[in-house]
Amino acid sequence: MTYVLRAASIDDLDALYDLSKLTGGGFTNLPADRKVLGERLERSDASFAREGEVPDDDLYIFMLEDTETGAIRGTCQIFGRVGSTQPFYSYRLSTTTQHSAELDQTFRNQLLSLCNDLEGSSEVGGLFLHPAARAGGLGLLLARARYLFIKQHRPRFGDKLLAELRGVIDEGGHSHFWDAIAGRFFGMTFPEADAFNAVHGTQFIADLMPKTPIYVSLLPEAARAVIGQPHPSGRAAMRMLENEGLKYDHYLDIFDGGPTVVGDTDDVRTVKESDWYQLDGTLGDAKGEKMIVATGRLKDFRACHAMAEIDGDQIYMDEASIAALDVENGDRVLAIGRRL
Repeated sequence: MTYVLRAASIDDLDALYDLSKLTGGGFTNLPADRKVLGERLERSDASFAREGEVPDDDLYIFMLEDTETGAIRGTCQIFGRVGSTQPFYSYRLSTTTQHSAELDQTFRNQLLSLCNDLEGSSEVGGLFLHPAARAGGLGLLLARARYLFIKQHRPRFGDKLLAELRGVIDEGGHSHFWDAIAGRFFGMTFPEADAFNAVHGTQFIADLMPKTPIYVSLLPEAARAVIGQPHPSGRAAMRMLENEGLKYDHYLDIFDGGPTVVGDTDDVRTVKESDWYQLDGTLGDAKGEKMIVATGRLKDFRACHAMAEIDGDQIYMDEASIAALDVENGDRVLAIGRRL
């Protein structure tokens, strides 16, 4: 069985909507709303078709397809530049130190400050696999193929790359972090605010969120405990991001307190270590190495796992992967070893 990651199209709306209904909520980049998803697929189409080689307010959506059945089993996204049309808000967790000579004591307090520090960065997100396809390294394929796309189209992306991880929410879909801070100012539950943000964006945050720093010590213990913690289902994703070189630098999602990881785009491991090769035939008797291989520009982008062997600047691949990527001898492909 071979899976290929390809650019999404309007025809993928039904499949994307089916995936969105499986997320369990709190997944802003994949709301269970057909109208919104249709608009995002249209935006993705326009982004793939856009001329010019500079970062812009692009959204690139990709679909993971079973080449034998045509079934869609996953999706992922890249945002070309956050904060282009609406502010991109984060909380920055910092520490302030105060000393009292009279008491001869020093006190250190953590503060949450609303900021736009990460505006202009590119973002990877929206990665979701069908529950029946969470094996065989497909999550790794979706995650790393995005970086291969970025390398292939490097001028379209910023110098910084970020990823927001979903924070801790309870079985009822509620967030202690939201309830302790923003919920006091917005008059809506976390699921309501999350759904509103998914459809309308973050301008309402600018309108209503308090601008003054918030002392963490004033928050309930339940809220303090989840600051900077990913949802249990996102721990593996966070490890993959950290293995790529992205780091938690005390930026938090303003809704659920989940961690935002950040890194220099050119230092992301897959971007730095992948290389270009020329296809020079099918793999012979040698078993080769399992690799992630990508080809094609913009709308023609495709990526898959392949058994491959490298010889200088030449690459030999198994027949199924050659067919999935729709390449032939002499074509250039971008490849990297599967293991991080």
